[in-house]
Amino acid sequence: MDETLPPCPKCSCEYTYEMGSLLVCPECAHEWAAGAGDDEGTDVIRDAVGNVLADGDTVTVIKTLKVKGSPTGIKSGTKVRNIRLVKGVGDHDIDCKVDGIGPMQLKSSVVKKA
Repeated sequence: MDETLPPCPKCSCEYTYEMGSLLVCPECAHEWAAGAGDDEGTDVIRDAVGNVLADGDTVTVIKTLKVKGSPTGIKSGTKVRNIRLVKGVGDHDIDCKVDGIGPMQLKSSVVKKA
């Protein structure tokens, strides 16, 4: 093999290996596409259907979510305006303010771009 594999973008481990079309890190188990650039693949946040999200977008919640302390939660179809993309806790990557609930973080996998 003449080409060396890139280090893991999450933990910088240099012992990555190929598994099919993906690159895999043996230390943190992170998987990413072999053709994706280091900067491009990690900074892009996509919604549940694959649309690229940006700060200030309006999104629609696609499934009913339970919210601690709220009797109703967030119903499917709720529009959330003016989102902000952040590195949140776990995989919560959207910071927003939901009408009737207040400020919170959402996962990009439960919203679609409106």
